[in-house]
Amino acid sequence: MGDRWHVEVDRGVCIGSGMCVNHAPDGFRLDTARQSHPREPESDANEKVLAAAEGCPVEAILITLLDGGEKPVFPPEE
Repeated sequence: MGDRWHVEVDRGVCIGSGMCVNHAPDGFRLDTARQSHPREPESDANEKVLAAAEGCPVEAILITLLDGGEKPVFPPEE
């Protein structure tokens, strides 16, 4: 069994570029205000979702391990 992630988008930071949907259409959607939302806030680890987080121009996507005491996956701890 692989890692489970909690994925969230800080909509106060999101600029609606849509890059997340381009990288991971099964992982994100844009609402009518062009704000990003994860399709499933809790999901199995997914390289496309990670690529979407890494490609977000304003780093609005936050990923943490569910079973790791909320240990950050992205952005990584400094």
